[in-house]
Amino acid sequence: MIEWIAAQPPGRIALRHEGAAISYGVLAARIEAAAAMLSAEGVGRGDRVAFLGENHPSQIVLVLACARLGAMQVPLNWRLVAAEHRWILEDCGARLLFATRAMRVAAEAAAPPGCAVRDAEADWPAGTAPARGSHADPVLLVYTSGTTGRPKGAVLTQAALAANAANSRAVFDLTGADRVLTCLPLFHVGGLNIQTLPALAAGAEVTLLPRFEPDAWFAALAAQRPTLSLLVPAVMQALVAHPAWPGADLASLRAIGAGSSELPLPLIEAFHARGVPVQQVYGATETGPIALAQTRAEALAAPGSIGHPPPACEARIVDDEIELRGPMLASRYWNAPEATAEAFRDGWFRSGDLGRVDAQGRFWFIDRRSNRIISGGENIAPAEVERVLREAPGVREGAVLGAPDPRWGQVPVAIVVPGAGFDAATVLAHFDGRLARFKHPRRIVTVAALPRTALGKLALGELRKLLDADA
Repeated sequence: MIEWIAAQPPGRIALRHEGAAISYGVLAARIEAAAAMLSAEGVGRGDRVAFLGENHPSQIVLVLACARLGAMQVPLNWRLVAAEHRWILEDCGARLLFATRAMRVAAEAAAPPGCAVRDAEADWPAGTAPARGSHADPVLLVYTSGTTGRPKGAVLTQAALAANAANSRAVFDLTGADRVLTCLPLFHVGGLNIQTLPALAAGAEVTLLPRFEPDAWFAALAAQRPTLSLLVPAVMQALVAHPAWPGADLASLRAIGAGSSELPLPLIEAFHARGVPVQQVYGATETGPIALAQTRAEALAAPGSIGHPPPACEARIVDDEIELRGPMLASRYWNAPEATAEAFRDGWFRSGDLGRVDAQGRFWFIDRRSNRIISGGENIAPAEVERVLREAPGVREGAVLGAPDPRWGQVPVAIVVPGAGFDAATVLAHFDGRLARFKHPRRIVTVAALPRTALGKLALGELRKLLDADA
């Protein structure tokens, strides 16, 4: 797709990043050079190539170079700590880890034996590489936090990304005339696949912010006049609360996409009041992620709905749970056949989310069946946090739940049975260097005993009552 667009009248801008503009012709040449470099490094079909860094054109170049070779990119969440990165790199067996220069030290600390670290910002010499990749080849291996305490790697094929791009074009009326402002991290399928890659496949212009900062977003809004942007509730809240919000010229925005967690109606209304429809997008890493979405008309007609299935997707409610099917689904979890069999049954992905369908066929999100915590758009597995909590000094036993937070949506809170020498500050400090900062409990609630069922499982309903009582 990139090569075809590059062959059209020259000079069309593909990417803008920190003041630099990259044309589709230059982008195609960089992809070819990167594919030649990877091939020279011994990367071939099925090999894993990891990436660590803030949003940068090199990540897009490398994922498309992997596609050319039939290899896979493994995007790493730069908010994780070295031990978490190392576990992912060992689990996937990455051959190479490309890091931006700002992340080089972190990459060196994380890379296991057999995984070489390379400069993601290098100027690779021109070269040619064999075009061995096909639609059936996996191209993205994205690790997502579930409820098991360890992340699972969702395998997305090139065909899945193509189907997801078709969904994006249908949902957002995306064309080559659009200008997309990307501020969400590309290590998530949301930041990479909801608008960014589909926009490039359509020949549109994408402005990449290294990370979300309100000042930078408003500056890009004024300078580039984007037609579309993708946000999460925490980002929307930061923009609405910013001093620049009342005077910002939002007229260029045809709409914004929003998702990752339940979207408060007041945030939707704040954008609608400024004439910008908020199109909700529902999905997961395992769904590409676009599985349900609103059109602009639906966004205005039914604020709060998660919309309808786009063309390359089917959706249904089974026992109150949302199930999804289509070519955009992940093919499997990496090295996890039991988890794959549990989540994917007869071609349907079981989301774990409760929902309903109204008389107009619109889907509505009700609640999460799992105990997953979503904080600022990041998935947090309580079991992962609990594993570290159990090792903290003075903790007899503990559990972790999500508590409502006005800024982040949810934050982790630890409920602890204290033992000898217990000190709350010491327990909180125990998480430093063991888990990413966003996974750390924000506070500790102490109880005499954790409520359990007759089978010895935690009674989550009773645990939630204890947490609510302490709020």
